[in-house]
Amino acid sequence: MRRAELIIAIVLAFFSMYLMWKSGEGPSWDPDIARFDNIGFDETGTPGSGFWPFWLSFAMLLSCVWIMVNWVRRVSPPSRSEEVYMDSYSWRMLLLVGGGLFAFLGLIEWLGFYVAIFLFLVYYMRFLGKHAWRKTLIISILTPVFSFFFFDVAMRIVLPKGITEPLFLPLYEIFL
Repeated sequence: MRRAELIIAIVLAFFSMYLMWKSGEGPSWDPDIARFDNIGFDETGTPGSGFWPFWLSFAMLLSCVWIMVNWVRRVSPPSRSEEVYMDSYSWRMLLLVGGGLFAFLGLIEWLGFYVAIFLFLVYYMRFLGKHAWRKTLIISILTPVFSFFFFDVAMRIVLPKGITEPLFLPLYEIFL
């Protein structure tokens, strides 16, 4: 557990530094000269396109540094623990949940986002979470419906439909 805490903090620290660098590039980035104009406020007083990603990544970096300091000082419970980080149950759950996520991502292209999220939620809630069918179906049906109205109708961000696209054409005529 102790070693895992340090390794994850280091990996996340490098990831946050990478995100800080990428957020500084912005739309007018010149590959020869790294400019960080878009992480602050422009002349009109509005934040640049990289403002939020940069400062959130910076906060994540500070959190990682704090985790490393606590690891050296051995003040957090994981930094004092000699337990195994991943036991057999943890590995099993990681494979089941991770496998379900990869299947979900693969099904998006074929069946479309809405059918894929429905199937993933049924798998996750009913078969992994052991929730009742009533709760599983309510959440599994309402989530794609809400997502459709939020993304496709309100935000006008069209999510992949896959082979189910013909089913959405009448809905587009009604709502768009």
